[in-house]
Amino acid sequence: MDISLFKEKLAEIETDFYKGLKRIMKINSVKSTPEKNAPFGLGPKLVLDEAILLSKELGFKTKIINNAVGYAQLGDDDNNYIGIVGHLDVVAEGDGWDYPPFDLTLDNGIFYGRGVLDNKGPIIANLYALYVLKEINYPITKTVRIIFGTDEESGSADIPLYLEKENPPLYGYTPDCKYPAVYGERGMIRLEIETPITDNSLDTLTYFKGNFDRSAIPDRLEVTINQKKYLIEGKRAPSNAPDLGENVITLFANKMVSTNLVSGDFNSFLIWLNNSLHNQHDGSGLKINYHDQESGDLSLTPFELTFEENKIKLGLSIRYPVTMKKEDLLSKLQKSLPKSSTLHVKRELPATFFDKNHPMIKSMTQVYEELTGLDGTPVTTTGATYARTMPNIVAFGPSFPGQKGIAHNKNEYMTQKDLLKNLEIYTYLLAELIK
Repeated sequence: MDISLFKEKLAEIETDFYKGLKRIMKINSVKSTPEKNAPFGLGPKLVLDEAILLSKELGFKTKIINNAVGYAQLGDDDNNYIGIVGHLDVVAEGDGWDYPPFDLTLDNGIFYGRGVLDNKGPIIANLYALYVLKEINYPITKTVRIIFGTDEESGSADIPLYLEKENPPLYGYTPDCKYPAVYGERGMIRLEIETPITDNSLDTLTYFKGNFDRSAIPDRLEVTINQKKYLIEGKRAPSNAPDLGENVITLFANKMVSTNLVSGDFNSFLIWLNNSLHNQHDGSGLKINYHDQESGDLSLTPFELTFEENKIKLGLSIRYPVTMKKEDLLSKLQKSLPKSSTLHVKRELPATFFDKNHPMIKSMTQVYEELTGLDGTPVTTTGATYARTMPNIVAFGPSFPGQKGIAHNKNEYMTQKDLLKNLEIYTYLLAELIK
């Protein structure tokens, strides 16, 4: 591959790329209450409309499906196409930003803003990569769609709405994970552990509020116990990287147990929580620390803790190795719960696999290695992407090895160098896939 082929055009469109991305970044696209013609709230629909308008301005054929998903297309075959599937919805901005969360701000070579990495920056980079090929009249033999989703962060209910009316891609990728090509994603299960409290020990707790969000490690908790207020602060991180954060749920349990502030059933539960989950992200405290060669260690994240009159509910997210059976996991976990607790499965996603020998994977490996000089051997991930809901795709980019814990934090960022490297990688990859 001649890697100098598109360099002049890439340099020429760089400023326009930033301007286009800024238009998308300025729209608050956090999911909200459904409205007419806006199934995931006004913000996600507004950003979808803007992405389609931008795509039309760039000269692509466009369409919106069920007000949930849109696409920009190069090529005439509406039934057989390569799909690049990204999302325009974002998680809530949270607190403590040093830059406007809903904007694109460049400071000392780094772009800041909610979604610049996850996932507005990468999917708009793919749009402009395809634009480069269109503008230089690159010969194509396959149709390509840049597909814009609007509900990835909240369960990917947008993809079934798309598939109601459109064929799935023949193959393709989502730029919403890491490099190199990700051929497998671990199984995921979201659980609720419900524990009854049979005495009056919860009466000492009169206020309890945390920033609970299943997509992230909670890092702030306000508590009133025995009429005394406590503020517990941890460190936020994506829920699939619990080792990078400090979880206030287990920090709370640790503090209560170590200072003897509660008693009875409440104290017994907190002792279990502390002993089983505090700083034990691989599930070893629950005797479910499974591992396989393909995908590594099981990963476990407590993401929510709530109290009712006579019960405690703990939300737990588990990502388990690709060769493990869900039934074995649940059976083993049940034996490690507090006395009289019940286990409820709230959501589950099976592991995904893609043929490592597929021509697309080989092209990904080739392009990635030539443009970065890094090892392009395909990998697996603990994350969950559109590859679980859109058939025939894998994850590819945008994060490079060693880059973790950025996406859902305050001051979400992507360096200018990395954003441009992604634009370059996707341009050359699309050129390989459509020739």
